[in-house]
Amino acid sequence: MPAAKKKSTTASASPERRRELLTIAADVFAAQGYNATTVRRIADEAGMLAGSLYYHFDSKESMLDEILSSFLTELWDGYDAVLAAGLGPRETIEALVTESFREIDRHRAAVAIYQKESKHLAAQPRFGYLTDSQQKFKTAWLGTLERGVADGAFRADLDIRLTYRFVRDTVWVAASWYRPGGQHSPEEIARQYLSMVLDGIAARA
Repeated sequence: MPAAKKKSTTASASPERRRELLTIAADVFAAQGYNATTVRRIADEAGMLAGSLYYHFDSKESMLDEILSSFLTELWDGYDAVLAAGLGPRETIEALVTESFREIDRHRAAVAIYQKESKHLAAQPRFGYLTDSQQKFKTAWLGTLERGVADGAFRADLDIRLTYRFVRDTVWVAASWYRPGGQHSPEEIARQYLSMVLDGIAARA
């Protein structure tokens, strides 16, 4: 399809239909991996011809970009609000963990893609924002843990880098098993995780 035609057709695509197709694509990418997924497979899952998908997106790379960038934009809207709220370090950790589980609930497939694909995608100029987000994420969590050790909210002997990796991996790996609409809400799961984590890192009386 000529580039000019792609531009005109993608511009007129229904926002609702785009969101539906992105949801389908995200589920396929998460299940099969980005490289193993073809445009035809996404189109098959959407019940349409492969060529028809180009009326909405110019490539599967564009679909992946929109999936990841939308997820990260929403994640950082939530995180930035938490970090700007002036909470204590323990309360900040609690709020960040809760916000993380809410994002897993909203964007489970995108989180799974991010975990599996971000390392090699970040080397591509189009996905350079993944590296920026990873660094910002690390800075936010390490800064909160450092603040907690400094003011006595967390143990003085806490290895903050190990703790950061433990909490990060423990929370985000939940995307591999979590399914929206299950027995527990994201807030309840967050409370259970926080109970286990904070009992291990909270300052002892």
